Amino acid sequence: MNQLGKIRDPAALPGWLATTTRRECQRVLNKAQAPHAAMQPPDADNIPDDQASMLEHVLAAERHAALREASAHLPPCCQQLIALLIKDPPVQYAQISARLGIPIGSIGPNRRRCLDKLRHHPAIAALINTQTQTA
Repeated sequence: MNQLGKIRDPAALPGWLATTTRRECQRVLNKAQAPHAAMQPPDADNIPDDQASMLEHVLAAERHAALREASAHLPPCCQQLIALLIKDPPVQYAQISARLGIPIGSIGPNRRRCLDKLRHHPAIAALINTQTQTA
């Protein structure tokens, strides 16, 4: 965290946070393990359940924060469309069409464009790139 002041490009912040969080979680997990296990990189088989659960919570919080950040930058029409599409119970396309004033046949293409905007937002793109690199 002491490197935060060295970030020059605000768009790099989400990637920096993802990397820093992942490294800090790794450091905590390594420190918590027995000395003989610390030489082995943690994986699903050697991380204690309580620590794996903590790591999952941290990663989920990171994903949710990135999604909130990216969603806040969507145009209002995309925000409304996605909100209606993820409602529980589901909203029928006819109701979405009536509420937003768009033809039923354009809901799918609009959804795709809105999701593409989300994927290309720096906060989400950093997570996607991080997951691709670790996979």
